[in-house]
Amino acid sequence: MSGADDAYLGVVVEQLPDALFAVRLDDSNRRIVAHVDGSPRRNFVRLLPGDRVTVELTTQNRKRGRITRRGSGA
Repeated sequence: MSGADDAYLGVVVEQLPDALFAVRLDDSNRRIVAHVDGSPRRNFVRLLPGDRVTVELTTQNRKRGRITRRGSGA
């Protein structure tokens, strides 16, 4: 993914197979599929439905992205 990716706030809705998560974005109420970025994965950050996250979407496919941060304010 390039540096021109867009970052959005969202909520984890569902845990999917193969380390994927369904995330509902706050701004558009869209549901996307995202994987966990390297930093949270290396630090063994556990994601559960209801967690607030920051997601970067690619410019090629706006329904896929990566979770870069977890937290209350994300």
